[in-house]
Amino acid sequence: MTNQTKIVATAPFRADHVGSLLRPANLHTARAEFKEGEISAEQLREVETQEIKRIVEKQLEVGLEVVTDGEFRRTWWHFDFLEHLNGIEGYVSEKGRPFQGIETERYNVRNTGKISFNPDHPFIKDFIELNEIVDGRAVVKQTIPSPNQLFPSEIRNREIYPNIEDYANDVIQAYRDAVKAFYDAGVRYLQFDDVYIAGLSAEKLPHSDDEFTREELIDLALRVVNGVLEDKPEDLIVTTHLCRGNYRSTWSFEGSYAHIAPTLFAKEKVDGFFLEYDDDRSGDFGPLAHIPNGGAKVILGVVTSKSGEVEDKELIKTRIEEATQYVPLEQLCLSPQCGFSSTHHGNELTEEQQWAKLKFIVDVAKEVWG
Repeated sequence: MTNQTKIVATAPFRADHVGSLLRPANLHTARAEFKEGEISAEQLREVETQEIKRIVEKQLEVGLEVVTDGEFRRTWWHFDFLEHLNGIEGYVSEKGRPFQGIETERYNVRNTGKISFNPDHPFIKDFIELNEIVDGRAVVKQTIPSPNQLFPSEIRNREIYPNIEDYANDVIQAYRDAVKAFYDAGVRYLQFDDVYIAGLSAEKLPHSDDEFTREELIDLALRVVNGVLEDKPEDLIVTTHLCRGNYRSTWSFEGSYAHIAPTLFAKEKVDGFFLEYDDDRSGDFGPLAHIPNGGAKVILGVVTSKSGEVEDKELIKTRIEEATQYVPLEQLCLSPQCGFSSTHHGNELTEEQQWAKLKFIVDVAKEVWG
């Protein structure tokens, strides 16, 4: 069995993780020095590379079969990718996003021209370097924001795109080109991180949009992702992570996946759904009934990345057992509900606790699935 066939056969993994990892102190320091003009971009990159090498070894050490770069070359989980597309720019916004008891650092992206993929996108080079570091010892996962992250209503420029369908078509094409570029660079496991779609299931929509109903927005979100994946290569695994916000261990909105499940769980053409189920805000497993039998895998995020205390093993096993009422065990996997550091700030736990959590997931997965 070739390595690529193995990926198709096994990803997403029984023990998986969403992607981002806590940034170490020297990376924070280097980034601050770069901002102040005290070190060059090359020197910053050198620090990033050293730290990425270290965390690749740590991921292998705890027994993971899948590794990421921890998103160490990014400031945000989404903006760094989006602002390098043609027709999109990053800017310091007037206010941050409201999270539970906190407002995020002020930053956003906006549409400034016709959208297309930039063939010199820095993430391609970043992946190639990471792949060389891993050197076939594990499967390398590339995480990027979902194309739906360009659909919060404040991003689209109505003068450039008066019609949302034209906007959607260009976003789809840009992402199709991105997927091809990643595939050509060697990516065989790609993940779309999607806070926007999860937000469409919140009781109160987090993005005000009087132009469309919830149902119209859900339908559009499905068409966008499926449009991107229409001709994806068979040996490329694509998963999606539906997240309710993760900023310094706080969250953005609550509500179960019930509103989106009949459309997205049933019809989104991904190979796996990373779902947040680490607290009462997430609702019960009922919406999983819409996942087709033998279809996408469900990666249960029943272990939290928001705090350092390791969960009770028997409780996690019980929760996996509960999910089998809706999805067969062989279609389930285990992971934290989100990354450990969706933004450069990181969640409220130590690096030691982070590795303990990931090792715990590997251990539980071995006991459950063998």
